[in-house]
Amino acid sequence: MSANQRPRLSAQGGRSDSAESDDSAILNERILILVFESIKWDIHVLCQAASVSRKLRAIAKRLLWREACAYRAPRMVSALTNGGPSSRIGGGWHALAKLLFFCCGCESTQRFQATQPGHFVNASRFSKTSGRSFLTKKCRGDLLYVSDPCEHPRANGREDDLGIYRGVFRGFIKSTTRACLVARQVVFEERVRCPYCGSRVWSMTTARLVPKSAARRLGSHDGGLEYFVCVNGHLHGSCWLVPLSSDEGNTDDEDNDADDDDDNSGGVGPSGYGGANGFGFDDQTVSNGSMMNVVRDGPTA
Repeated sequence: MSANQRPRLSAQGGRSDSAESDDSAILNERILILVFESIKWDIHVLCQAASVSRKLRAIAKRLLWREACAYRAPRMVSALTNGGPSSRIGGGWHALAKLLFFCCGCESTQRFQATQPGHFVNASRFSKTSGRSFLTKKCRGDLLYVSDPCEHPRANGREDDLGIYRGVFRGFIKSTTRACLVARQVVFEERVRCPYCGSRVWSMTTARLVPKSAARRLGSHDGGLEYFVCVNGHLHGSCWLVPLSSDEGNTDDEDNDADDDDDNSGGVGPSGYGGANGFGFDDQTVSNGSMMNVVRDGPTA
């Protein structure tokens, strides 16, 4: 069929076989994977494709976001899935993709008074060594990746900036952290939902499961942070970032020992090409207009 020809209608008013064949080629999963492999899983294009139709959005949610996550953060995805990237992940692959590329911002809570809108990030670094700093000694057997805080300057001229961070547990349903939350009968927060999958969340502050090492890792002060964990193992939180002097800038907490593997193992760049692990740190902006299709597949609040 030429570009100027309209699809022929059948006697029942439907589209002809040739038109259906054209659609089936667009929806062929193998063809879609080959196309996105050829453009190195460009996030702009993937978001635009997911907004074309419900069928393409469903394929993106079930398959394409998984492949994009595995391409952009292969070691992180391998660790989260125990080496099986085709397996399921809590909240779905579209939620993980949103977590990789979206700073969810924050709203004021009973314990933390600050409001900042969410935005899509240029690049993020996730570290399981940082994640250890967010786990109490009893829960150190869990695997948690946490991002570096996204810094938001204060509008009122105060020196301490707002830091917003996010993370994800491996196998949260079987984790010691979840077992502690259940054993302590911690109730879900009434007004807070996971910004990545829309599920109910626990306040780790209410649960008294916030170790002091978390504040040191973030560059905050004790009591100056708050974070939540949802039933699917997504973490999000905020903190006040204390300006450090040159003497304080090199201080590490006691948990940062020889197992530190922040060697870009969980770094992601929104439009990066290449890089040692198949993803880049290229500072290329992802426009909110195209990336909002990730938000469509998962609630924003």
